[in-house]
Amino acid sequence: MKILVSNDDGYQSPGIQALARALSAIGDVTVVAPAEDRSAASNSLTLTRPLHVRQCTDQAYPVYYVDGTPADCVHLAVNGLLDFRPDIVVSGVNNGANLGDDTIYSGTVAAAMEGFLLGIPAIAVSMERKPATHFATAAHVATGLAKRLLDKRPP
Repeated sequence: MKILVSNDDGYQSPGIQALARALSAIGDVTVVAPAEDRSAASNSLTLTRPLHVRQCTDQAYPVYYVDGTPADCVHLAVNGLLDFRPDIVVSGVNNGANLGDDTIYSGTVAAAMEGFLLGIPAIAVSMERKPATHFATAAHVATGLAKRLLDKRPP
């Protein structure tokens, strides 16, 4: 199973690191995430300048960071950066809640939505509070959800 992990808090955030570690137990993980915090970027794509992608080489799995939005990250990953099509996109673990109107603005939700719009099953994971704790627990729950989603794909 090929898993694309992204977020809006940046590639070095504790949430994405916990998520990538947990998901690596069920598949091949590749992280493509913003270079820095891009919270509330919504579904925006960068159209007025070139995007730059860099690779972080000190992880057990491939990690790329982009000077763009979360939606940019997933769009780039699926449409040319990666030499495979992910089986699932998992975005998070967001440092804070994405509830109600927040889902419209959330870059974490937007990364998952970009995967969905590209025809890939996707999950967005957020914590209830900010600052968040228990990222490993959220990542464990997300891993179980991802496995169930892939084992029994919806039509």
